[in-house]
Amino acid sequence: MRASALVASCKAVAVTASLSSPLGALFVTVDEAGRVLRVGFDAGDTDLVSDAAAIAHVARAFDAYFRGRGDAFDGLELAARGTEFQETVWRELRRIPFGATCTYGELAAACGRPGAARAVGMANHVNPIAIIVPCHRVISAGGRLVGYAAGLERKQALLAHERRDSLLFA
Repeated sequence: MRASALVASCKAVAVTASLSSPLGALFVTVDEAGRVLRVGFDAGDTDLVSDAAAIAHVARAFDAYFRGRGDAFDGLELAARGTEFQETVWRELRRIPFGATCTYGELAAACGRPGAARAVGMANHVNPIAIIVPCHRVISAGGRLVGYAAGLERKQALLAHERRDSLLFA
């Protein structure tokens, strides 16, 4: 078997499609089993495929989320890959309740690495699954909104939505 054929046969099949949200288009990538690999406000480095059926389960979850259901993403399987520490941070992020926030330091302590607030910030920065892995719920020690790759306006809107302070998503 030629090397290029071997590489092609080893690649997992993934589909990226877009869905509408109150914050603009979301681009969702799922693998052949429907596990979420990526959610972002840009298409990333993937080719966009018009396959709404492939992401229908994710679209339903986002619809429920934007209607105020804090448990909307509970049934989704995620398949993001990172370093061991990044994956630990991403798991801990999913434990932050809908409508709540925590600081980078608190999250570092929850990950078993007190004092690693900056490393937690870097793991948040490379989080490939926006909103579902809720890095928008992490704030500075002083309570300020900082460091959201999709923009602080979106972070503020997501937090307001989760606290039900906003009619933006009603």
